[in-house]
Amino acid sequence: MLARDDATDEELLQAARQAEADGFIANLEDFQGRRSFDAFVGERGVKLSGGQRQRIAIARAILKDAPILILDEATSALDSEVEASIQENLKRLMEGKTVIAIAHRLSTIAALDRLVVMDQGRIVEEGTHDELIARGGIYAGLWARQSGGFIGRNRES
Repeated sequence: MLARDDATDEELLQAARQAEADGFIANLEDFQGRRSFDAFVGERGVKLSGGQRQRIAIARAILKDAPILILDEATSALDSEVEASIQENLKRLMEGKTVIAIAHRLSTIAALDRLVVMDQGRIVEEGTHDELIARGGIYAGLWARQSGGFIGRNRES
């Protein structure tokens, strides 16, 4: 899980905990008997699930602590429970940084300072979550569908 060559074992473990990755990492074992952080998980983590790969990527970002953070669908392969537990750590990670976040799951980005909504390669809206909701545009429609479900409220039987 290298992101910093000088990271201590404690820093590695702390980053894994914050990314909710410590549990599955502790149980890793490869065909040569290497365990935990030493286990071989295949080229680009091919032996891991999508959610496990994402949690390791988040742990690397936590460990790296770079001033610019790019999150491309950072939690898309995580179930809602795991995503919710990681969200607080992601918020702390993003504090004071320039963050570029690409997300279709809007809960991932709702707390950011400025959201830019694109449609067919063009910027169509920008503002805070509250501003975009108040405008009632594309973002508000997407938010309503994601937070309220896909079944209409005024459905007739």
